[in-house]
Amino acid sequence: MENKNYKPQYNSLIQAIVITGDLCLCNGLFYALYYWKETSLHPLPHHASLIQILVTLSLCYLICTMRGGVILHRQKVHGFQIVLRVLRNVLYFSAVSGILLATGDYLNVFSLFFAAYIATLFIALSTYRLIFHASLKAYRSRESHLNYVVLVGSTTNNIELYHELADDPASGYSVAGYFDEQPNPQFKECPYLGKPEEVIGYLISHTYIHFLFCCLPSKQADIIVPIINYCENNLVHFYSVPNLRNYLHNRVYFNMIGNVPYLSLRPDPLSRPENKALKRAFDIAFSLLFLCTLFPIVLIIVTIITKLTMPGPVFFRQKRNGLNDREFYCIKFRSMKVNKEADTLQATKNDPRKTKWGDIMRKTNIDELPQFINVLLGDMSIVGPRPHMLKHTEEYSKLINKYMVRHFVKPGITGWSQVTGYRGETKELKDMEGRVLGDIWYIEHWSFGLDIYIIYRTIRNAIQGEKNAY
Repeated sequence: MENKNYKPQYNSLIQAIVITGDLCLCNGLFYALYYWKETSLHPLPHHASLIQILVTLSLCYLICTMRGGVILHRQKVHGFQIVLRVLRNVLYFSAVSGILLATGDYLNVFSLFFAAYIATLFIALSTYRLIFHASLKAYRSRESHLNYVVLVGSTTNNIELYHELADDPASGYSVAGYFDEQPNPQFKECPYLGKPEEVIGYLISHTYIHFLFCCLPSKQADIIVPIINYCENNLVHFYSVPNLRNYLHNRVYFNMIGNVPYLSLRPDPLSRPENKALKRAFDIAFSLLFLCTLFPIVLIIVTIITKLTMPGPVFFRQKRNGLNDREFYCIKFRSMKVNKEADTLQATKNDPRKTKWGDIMRKTNIDELPQFINVLLGDMSIVGPRPHMLKHTEEYSKLINKYMVRHFVKPGITGWSQVTGYRGETKELKDMEGRVLGDIWYIEHWSFGLDIYIIYRTIRNAIQGEKNAY
């Protein structure tokens, strides 16, 4: 029996078509602009043949698209998501191709020509993908191309799944109905087809059904197993929908340990050994480079000015909570007068404990530079959630749900929350809640590229001066 409604290669084919079209636009647009420039009064200066440049652009775009991905093949995707994905791909492409073209001295990437090419490419790719997406939606909306689905069980998850599949006519799915012990009064919009024992008989008489989503409890294995066996032998795709809504209300993630499946509450990129190793290697290399080059100069300058402006030591050590809530001594340049409240009271905007020199150090992040020693020792990372005082951790862990999640990774000298507006004094509880949400977002979305971006934003903010840095 041939399954005409589902082909495993279908999504891969769509992705291949989209990327092929992207490459044609990428090369065709460059060729058109290049030809126009060559025939103008001011030819484009370059040191490589056109074919070398086009090959370089093609390879760069393929690499960046593999990283950014294609989302048109997904059943439910919105136009703004497509444009954002194109923007991300084009930004990666401009950076990678710009570096290669400049390194090989192929082309002046700081020219108006290259900027115009990148801007026009973004517009062209966005238009192409939006048109392709609209065509794909029209194709999927045709009745002859629908994927027919039945649901077994009427738990909250299956009801929500029904709406995900049925509310968008262009999703490519049509739900025939659901099976349960009795009709569910909360599921009136979906046709009731009978009891779970009647599923196989229904599938035999309705051979166009090729997708089945089951959310029956495991204690009904005597019903579930025969359904699975029938589906496996008759080209019906069987999916088990776990009923977690009674205690989990957020997205979960499927993982495997050997042959044992389990669900996690969030993606955790830094739990992977290769990502840990990459982040640690960068931390060691970067901190060693800084401590052996610029830090001695900074230390001499800070020491002289600090000794001239206030009594006491140059360095300030304070216990803070780190990875897995382990305590460590965080090292900073001292920016305040020696005081008894250093370990309990957060710095405020017009804090009388600060000196003028200390205020300058805080606004430019100079006071944080000794923490590269913490990074080298392994207590901290260059990028991560900022470590808090012990007193604050104790207080906020009782007030803010999921506050302790931020301690699943090493704390950082800088972090996502700090470069997105959550730096400085937390005047209200919502300020700390926003910071914690930012820290959790970072943990779930970590990538090496994100760390580099946060470092760039931190340096930029330090040069410009931060109004919340006090």
